Amino acid sequence: MTVRDLFRKNIFRPINGVVKADQTDESTVWQELDEFVVTRELTGHIQRFFGGYAAGLYNPRDLDITGRIGVWVAGFFGSGKSHLIKILSYILANAPHTHEGETKRAAEFFTTKIPDPLTLADIQKAAASDTDVILFNIDSRADVRGGRDAIL
Repeated sequence: MTVRDLFRKNIFRPINGVVKADQTDESTVWQELDEFVVTRELTGHIQRFFGGYAAGLYNPRDLDITGRIGVWVAGFFGSGKSHLIKILSYILANAPHTHEGETKRAAEFFTTKIPDPLTLADIQKAAASDTDVILFNIDSRADVRGGRDAIL
């Protein structure tokens, strides 16, 4: 037996070292969803995100809830902020993805990764909602010559 035999996945497969918003080819998306590891700390962040998001879905006319929904993701360089945001965008869009003849919607990748049934229900509610997702890297779209409203 060799060391590579101990791993479930091919250890020589290409692994993207940097997550980029514009990398949306099927193989990259599948790998990002399939190999995303939900740690204990990430579970808490995901619970808070989808708990707030679902509160807005369950109470769409309550401006005290929907008017206060916002997310700020902060962390050190290389801590996984972009990766988390990209994964959240996949779940909210919940598009089907196909790899080697298997098709799954984005939220389906998390049925075994999220241990809390209430959080999983919030994820499924969010994934089933009609959501438009716009994901881009803001610094690649900004034009410093255009002034304050360049992105708008």
